[in-house]
Amino acid sequence: MRYEPALRVPAPINPAWQRQLFSAQAVRKGGIVRRRKRDVHREIGYDAFLAEITARGFHLVECGDQYIVICNSGQMRVHC
Repeated sequence: MRYEPALRVPAPINPAWQRQLFSAQAVRKGGIVRRRKRDVHREIGYDAFLAEITARGFHLVECGDQYIVICNSGQMRVHC
């Protein structure tokens, strides 16, 4: 079942930051990008961040003070 983001996701505070993040070479090649949680919350907000990741079919992992985005829509398995 695919998650459908809420209809009223707040607009990103800094859309240029969001465009820069999701136009990175790692995103285009299906790689991984990571950002500090503090920066995500300050620049675009968690809801807008999650909506963009979900719309692209990517995966989000949270570890410590980092968000790790797996820029691939394939099935994900965690082994340990």
